[in-house]
Parts: sequence; C-alpha cells; structure tokens
Amino acid sequence: MTKLHLLIPSLFWHDTTQPEIHHDLSLPTLETLLAKSSQTHQPSQGLEAWLCHAFGVTKQQNWPIAPILLQAENSDLVLAGKDYWLRADPVHLRIEQNHILLADSQMFKISVKESNQLADIVNQHFAEDELVFLPLSPDRWYVRMEKAPNIQLHTISQIAGTNINNFLPSGEDKAIWHNRFNEIQMLLHEHPINQARQDRGELAINSLWFWGGGRMPQSAASAYTQIWSNEMLPRALALVSGAQHINLPANAEIWQKTAKHGNHLIVLDALWRKTQYNNVHGWREDLKAFEQNWFAPLYTALKKGQITQLTLTAIEKNIARDFTVTRKDLWKFWNLVKPFSSYMSH
Repeated sequence: MTKLHLLIPSLFWHDTTQPEIHHDLSLPTLETLLAKSSQTHQPSQGLEAWLCHAFGVTKQQNWPIAPILLQAENSDLVLAGKDYWLRADPVHLRIEQNHILLADSQMFKISVKESNQLADIVNQHFAEDELVFLPLSPDRWYVRMEKAPNIQLHTISQIAGTNINNFLPSGEDKAIWHNRFNEIQMLLHEHPINQARQDRGELAINSLWFWGGGRMPQSAASAYTQIWSNEMLPRALALVSGAQHINLPANAEIWQKTAKHGNHLIVLDALWRKTQYNNVHGWREDLKAFEQNWFAPLYTALKKGQITQLTLTAIEKNIARDFTVTRKDLWKFWNLVKPFSSYMSH
C-alpha cells in the first residue's frame, strides 16, 4: 500500500490582483485532482514551520532550524551539542526609497574564499561578545552561543525579495541584535571583497540575516517511510528522525520505479522559489512542468490503484490547504472540475 503526500509551497500564486497570470495555463489533471479531493486547511507560518511540525519538532522561541541543519552539514569540525545556534546567512540589502529589500543566495554566488574572509572580519569584531560565526558553506553560516537570546526571528524564506523593515528581530534583546545587524552592514559595506564584486557587476554581500535560532531538539519523529527532496531541511529532518531521504527524481514515473511501499513525502518547492522574487514566467513554466511530470502520471497511478491516497498540501502566506484524493474519489462525477484560478485565496 502506497500513500503519497506532495508538499507544494506556492502552488497558488500569492497576488490575487494578478488573475491574468492564469491565461492559457492548461492544467487539466491538477484541476481534476483538486475537484475530486476533500479539502481542509489550517494556519501556516511557512514551509519550515510546516516541516518542523510534521516531524514533531517543537517550537522554542523560534523554530530550532539552525541546530537541525547543522547536523546535516556532516562537518567533522562541529556538532550541535547543547549550545544555542543561529543561522546567519550572507545576504544583499538594497535601499529603495524607504524600503530595505533583501536578496538571498538564490540571487548571487559567493565563493569559499570570499565567505571565509568575510567571516574572519565579523568574528574579529564580535570576539568580545563571545559570538562564533562558522561559515560551514559559503552561503550557510552558523553562530554558536552558550546563552539563548530573547529574540523572535523570521526565516530567510519569509523575507527574501521583500522589504525587511517589519521583520527585524523582536523581543527583549531586540536592541542588541539591531545594533549587531547595523554593525555588520558597516563592516561589510567597505570591505575590499565587496568593492571587487561591485567592480565585476556582482551584488555586494553587505549583511547577514539571523534566523532559525534554538537548541537541538530532544526528539523528532517521522510519519513518512521515505522523504524525497532536493532541499537541506527535509534531508536534515529525515536524518534526525531516522527516516530515509532520497534526492528528488525528475518525474513521478522514476519515483514509482524506485519507491518502496509505505508513506511518502515529496517536496516540490520550485514554485516557491519563483514567487519569492515575483518570477511569474518561471512560476508558470514550472507549474506546466509539474502537470506533465508529476500530476498526470500520479493521476494515472491513482486510477490504477498503484497509489491508494494522494494528498497535495499547498502552503501560502498564512494558510496551508490540504487536498486529499483516493481512487474511489475519482468517480465522484458530481464534483465538477473548476478552473485552477478559482482556488486562489481571496
């Protein structure tokens, strides 16, 4: 018996004032699956929060994503232990009128050498504060602290491509962290690395974004036999919960050939990446590819009884919508197929 859960953040376009994006977008199989399904919904704090919740990870002050991801870095140099960890990711900030827009590493490349040199200067500056910045990958930095700060943070995925003014750290220690944020910008702004990057026409790495703070959770559990994704967080959660993680195959037919019987989670996050920077064309093209490579073959597999249940979870800004369909549901002729655009949140 095989059950499949497709997690698809940004399945529905986030801006309801742009209905024209659905023009000539042919999605007959997806529309059929949505129409025949039973629907539920719940509040959502985004993709990372959904994944933590699905794996039984409890929220601390923040979702403790940094220590979980640290385990998956597979570094001989450092273990999460009992310390408090933050992610501190290199970003590009741009001031436009009274907005400060943030671009994450989707929008630029940073080399190991650049990353290490920038981390050195930041570590020197904050040595007295007992903050240790570890650039375990060029675009993934971690900060180790013994004492947990009293701050609430926003994940980088929530604010990529947006105005950060309303998303800076809050809580009792916010003033300390706002100062650190400003000091880092001043440190990096004039750094020769950034001067060289700008001379080459590349985005400057002029700040760090703090997020995902916490201590390593005591436990995590998975309801899924196998987790399929190309993203680090699902892989890290699979690791700490003892589930099997496999890289995302190109399409559902390849998945069927390699999947074992059981309960599967597939994370399809290409649409989410496009919406972060309002890439309408990319979102449309990826959705058409999903129709051909995933929805159509999975519909056939459901019809043939090769899958007993298919659930699609669409994560939007403040809501997660579940659409669950079984083979028997496909015969509900009274559930009329509606245009895909009619499912947009209002």
